[in-house]
Amino acid sequence: MSKFVEVAKAEELKSGAMKKVMAEGREILLARVGDKYYATDGRCPHMNGDLSHGKLEGTVVTCPVHGSQFDLANGQVVRWLKGGLMSRLWKILKISRNLMVYNIRLEDGKVLVEI
Repeated sequence: MSKFVEVAKAEELKSGAMKKVMAEGREILLARVGDKYYATDGRCPHMNGDLSHGKLEGTVVTCPVHGSQFDLANGQVVRWLKGGLMSRLWKILKISRNLMVYNIRLEDGKVLVEI
């Protein structure tokens, strides 16, 4: 059974910002783009890079370790690894993995994530 857990105050994040939050023992990446909030896995599924240290462009986050990119709106892989032989090999083998996306609710100035 799922429940919504408070992870931040709405005013804590400016548009274009992201941060790592914890909810029920899970590391989650919380981001804000415009007036919309997004919550996904906090770690890259490739080599466990901390996505909160990555780069956010629109709704796309780039992992700081190997440059994999994910769309926070749906968790889908935009680019798996950044160029090179390994990137081509992973693409051929279709080994890339999406991020888990969490539902968000705003209530009384609080950001809640469904766990």
